[in-house]
Amino acid sequence: MAQFFCTSLWFAGNAVIDDFAAQFNVGFNILGYLLSTVQFGFIAGTLTFALLTLVDRFPPSRVFMISAILGGLCNIALLIPNITVLNVLTARFGTGFFLAGIYPVGMKIASDYYKDGLGKALGYLVGALVLGTALPHLLKELSWNSDYKVVIQSTSLLACIGGLLIFLFVPNGPYRKPVSKLQLGVITELFGIVSFRKAALGYFGHMWELYAFWGFVPVLLKTYVEQNRVGLPISFWSFIVIAVGFFSCILGGYISLKTGSRKVARYSLIISGLFCLSSPLLFQLPAEIFISLLCIWGMVVISDSPQFSTLVAAAAPPELRGTGLTIVNCIGFAITILSIQLLSYLTTKMDATYLFIFLAIGPILGLYGSRKK
Repeated sequence: MAQFFCTSLWFAGNAVIDDFAAQFNVGFNILGYLLSTVQFGFIAGTLTFALLTLVDRFPPSRVFMISAILGGLCNIALLIPNITVLNVLTARFGTGFFLAGIYPVGMKIASDYYKDGLGKALGYLVGALVLGTALPHLLKELSWNSDYKVVIQSTSLLACIGGLLIFLFVPNGPYRKPVSKLQLGVITELFGIVSFRKAALGYFGHMWELYAFWGFVPVLLKTYVEQNRVGLPISFWSFIVIAVGFFSCILGGYISLKTGSRKVARYSLIISGLFCLSSPLLFQLPAEIFISLLCIWGMVVISDSPQFSTLVAAAAPPELRGTGLTIVNCIGFAITILSIQLLSYLTTKMDATYLFIFLAIGPILGLYGSRKK
């Protein structure tokens, strides 16, 4: 519940971009900048947390709570009267920075509680991230007066509640092994472990596709509506396409108990990569089939995430598990900036139906990097 509430901050700006951008007269695609600024903040945050080994040195529940409250405050800052574009981007950067104390820290807390079955546990946890990411789109769709401020206010409040839930009800796990001192050479040490490096490379390929896909789902739906002249509520279906990943994360977690996390991760990556390559064909299909296939894509695009994270956590020494998860998140989200900016640039240069082919680069390289030999 805490992860669900707090990660609703992530796409709060993206969900209301059309209403929000109307305040500003800018000569660039503000959607791409809003998305990338959050990712930049997350990268800066995860790098800071990893270099200082904060999650392994201090109680992770306390780190989570403080980050959630500060992230909520950065989010609500978007409603400051007469706010400038620079201040908007600064606020989104701050939100991303403190999300670094929520998402990877939540996975660290889970790993402290589950010695076995971590793949299933992280399936639930990443599923909660998926719902949190999709929630702003639903809040916008359900807003009775179409006021974008409701989305910002709601997600900020939920983040604060989520932080308090973790602090009050989730103490340190029985398998937590804290470190007592700063270890600046830890990143080199972790990537020297072959199994850690292979799991990380698979995760990086997955991340090239994931956030660019999530961020541009409204663009994908809008393009289909305009080309086929059909009526589809874009915010509602954006929520559905992202939110169905909740079920695939949980299902993948249960399957991993029998087949292992590696198989679930790689098969998910293969299927999502095929969707990327065949994406131009989707726009030629009837609305019912288009939406159905888009939902399947929304499921496989995220189902590998908890399993790659499980492989990363399993490969890292127990006392450095939190830092290992954090630094892999840091690099992974740095990669998302490249794919988001690439799609943002290409929207002005080519037919939008061909945009998502470029996301296949991630699954292809991820599969190659995580191969056994």
